[in-house]
Amino acid sequence: MLAGERAHRARDLDRTLSRARAERDALTDRLSILDARLAGVVEEEVRAALAGAERLGRELDAAGRRVRAARETHRGATTQATRAQDRLAARWKEFDAVRDAVAPLGPPPAERADLAAAWRALADWAGAEEKRRGADRVKLAGSVTDAQAAARGVADRIDALFAAAGLRAPAGGTGPVEAAAVAVANAESARARLVERRSQADRLRERRGGHERDGQVARALAGHLRANNFERWLLEEALDLLVQGGSRILRELSGGQYELVHDKGEFSVVDQHDAALRRPVRTLSGGETFQASLALALALSEQLSGMSTGAVSLESIVLDEGFGTLDSSTLDTVAATLENLAARGDRMVGVVTHVVPLAERVPVRFEVRKDARSARVERIG
Repeated sequence: MLAGERAHRARDLDRTLSRARAERDALTDRLSILDARLAGVVEEEVRAALAGAERLGRELDAAGRRVRAARETHRGATTQATRAQDRLAARWKEFDAVRDAVAPLGPPPAERADLAAAWRALADWAGAEEKRRGADRVKLAGSVTDAQAAARGVADRIDALFAAAGLRAPAGGTGPVEAAAVAVANAESARARLVERRSQADRLRERRGGHERDGQVARALAGHLRANNFERWLLEEALDLLVQGGSRILRELSGGQYELVHDKGEFSVVDQHDAALRRPVRTLSGGETFQASLALALALSEQLSGMSTGAVSLESIVLDEGFGTLDSSTLDTVAATLENLAARGDRMVGVVTHVVPLAERVPVRFEVRKDARSARVERIG
């Protein structure tokens, strides 16, 4: 067995030696080829390539020096720019300090992009302001002179008033106030006597006024009880109550802007948003006219039982259209008022409308639907 293994190993070694020899021969051939190629290279081309490489090296060094010089120049320029920015900021601070000093006088706004333009604008404004204020000073000086002359005139009138009152004009160290105080003290005693007499006269006038009022009431009652005046008086009273109730409701509908008044049956509206200006109702817009009409209708429904001689009550009210003239805000206010009115439970409120937002707020409604042949009513809610 040992002899067989040695023979096997010997054969393996022979094969390995054969492969090594083959590789050596291949390397020898390649070396021969390379030697042949190197033998064909021209010496001048190699020298030229080396010279080009040296030239490129020198150019690279020169470029490096230029880059370093450019960087130094850039650093210097950056430093100068920073210093310039600092100087510009300092100049802007000086400008702002000068402008803030005259800010109460209302200088023009500064153009922050151009310092020179800002200084020119401020200087031009200062020159114009100086001229204007100089002219104003001249006018004020004239006003002072006029005031002094007016003061002398007032002093002369004070003397004339003292003379007209039979008093001596203030003289020496006595001023007009002290002299007037003495005159007032003397007049107080006379005034006290006049007040007592006036009190007596007031009591007499009060008694006479009471008698006159009683006589006026008696005459007015006699006139109202006449056949041709009593009915008119009742109608006026009913109209007054109606306008009062309608005015209260109109204030709610208009957010406190409008009130109703009347003068002998002529209706007017009072606009509280226009210094309580009174103007005719025909000047109201379509929405405002609807509000006024609705306010009177609701007031009439509330006061019907009080104005009737029998037990009459209005348990329902129907509003037919008129909502299309209202804007969205007024329509919402009117709809909320109708909802509150219906929520009280003392009457039924019916609304006939084509305005969809208002119809959708009605809890129970009947919609009329039409086609080419017929129409039908559908209850919703």
